[in-house]
Amino acid sequence: MAWIKAIPDSKWTGPLEPLYAALAEPSTGRVDNILAVHSLNPASMAAHNQLYSSAMAGTKTLRKVERELIALVVSLENECHY
Repeated sequence: MAWIKAIPDSKWTGPLEPLYAALAEPSTGRVDNILAVHSLNPASMAAHNQLYSSAMAGTKTLRKVERELIALVVSLENECHY
């Protein structure tokens, strides 16, 4: 659980509403904490998601599996469960 104050995703309205529709995990209906901590600043949340999307799909020189493996190694090195 994040220690950063955030708006619960069940209460996202206004500018957060379209972000919820785009970011919620279909199987759970929830948004990952790594994005939800941006709920007080929707522009920051959209920018974070755009950066992630670009990093994971924006290059032609690495296959998706290679990008996922890099992300896994970085997360393990940072002791992050994401």
